Amino acid sequence: MKNKSTTVFLLLLFLLYFSYSCKQDKKSIAQSKTLSESIAQLSDDDLLDSIQKQTFNYFWEGAEPNSGMARERLHMDDIYPTSPKNTVTTGGSGFGLMAILVGVERNFITREQALKRYHKIVDFLDTADRFHGAWPHWINGETGKVVPFSKKDNGGDLVETAFLVQGLLTVAEYFKNGNEKEQELVTKIENLWKAVEWDWYTKNGEDVLYWHWSPEYAWEMNFPVGGYNECLIMYILAAASPTHSIKKSVYEKGWARNGKIVSSDSLYGLPLVLNYYEHDDAAIGPLFWAHYSYLGLNPNGLSDQYADYWILVQNQAKIHYKYAIENPKNYKGYGDHLWGLTSSYSINGYKGHRPGNDFGVISPTAALSSFPYTPKESMQMLKYLYKEQDSLIGKYGPYDAFSLHDKWYLPRYLAIDQGPISVMIENYRTGLLWNLFMKNEDVRSGLDKLGFTYKK
Repeated sequence: MKNKSTTVFLLLLFLLYFSYSCKQDKKSIAQSKTLSESIAQLSDDDLLDSIQKQTFNYFWEGAEPNSGMARERLHMDDIYPTSPKNTVTTGGSGFGLMAILVGVERNFITREQALKRYHKIVDFLDTADRFHGAWPHWINGETGKVVPFSKKDNGGDLVETAFLVQGLLTVAEYFKNGNEKEQELVTKIENLWKAVEWDWYTKNGEDVLYWHWSPEYAWEMNFPVGGYNECLIMYILAAASPTHSIKKSVYEKGWARNGKIVSSDSLYGLPLVLNYYEHDDAAIGPLFWAHYSYLGLNPNGLSDQYADYWILVQNQAKIHYKYAIENPKNYKGYGDHLWGLTSSYSINGYKGHRPGNDFGVISPTAALSSFPYTPKESMQMLKYLYKEQDSLIGKYGPYDAFSLHDKWYLPRYLAIDQGPISVMIENYRTGLLWNLFMKNEDVRSGLDKLGFTYKK
């Protein structure tokens, strides 16, 4: 799956990287090394730096210019059959806020540049459409008006809002002891955070949080969120809110289903810990469930009456890895260097890939965002992509999905898949985002309220 233009681009990319890092001499590499030889000489840290910078740039160079927010998708073939290019994503922007912090700490940009971008984003969010404090899934980046995700999904999306707030609170922790302009940003973020009416989304006081509400369709989407999935962060933030907090019973009865969330099952000899309720035909979910809530929420040392969350997420990643090695459907390429199933683009549209719903499509974000859980296995995947399958790498890192079996890929990206790569790799390397988010006093109050233990 080699491609000459991509190869030329990658040569330039790595030469520029070496010049930036001062670890190699650009001139000597240009004169004496082929691309494959140059990549072969990259250390593990070099590879991690490179992919972090590429995926960070999705949210920096690739951002929607008026709002500074993350575009829902970027198609390098410039074909947009669904949402238009100016559509920005709420949850993906939350991931991007955290990726920009990675950019500061890795010296891709300056603290001042990040601050300016953050003010633009926060000012946009302050005037954009909100519904009882919650933002919609999609927003027009030029106007701030809701872009319907589906016919009745044209109001508040509490899950996407939670992913965004996770990023906002992490940024606030980073700047909270800063200069006047930084303090101003923190105040703006606090005001946005306090305005989210988490308790409203219990639908008149039920013991469960609802995903959606629309002024036109009210609760007709009818999606109570309960049982394990990607939404743990929503319940924790709802309990943590200093202004619109939920009762503990909402977590216990709605999310944990009165204890029925606990699983005694195993796969490949590894305990599942919790039931993956969304999928009745399979015991395990797509790997983004182990990422989205845990970009800021540190699962290492996190536990409550239902789960040890480090065992939960680590086992999920290991199960996906072991599934690829077993390769029960005999898909080409699956193995210890090519693994990871999650929701992403697919050969036919968008699919929730996972064991039990496997079409031979690998989504790089699945393994690469699992670095904290499976460092050796994730590094094997990273090296394979950059050293053996470089046609699958573009300007903003690995393309969203591909199939060696069907010789298929598209040069396209999704914000919700690129963001976790940079963030989770940084959590693996330094714990940056985990350390910031877990310091937030409101977050700690919410965790305490729900009965969690966690690293202080």
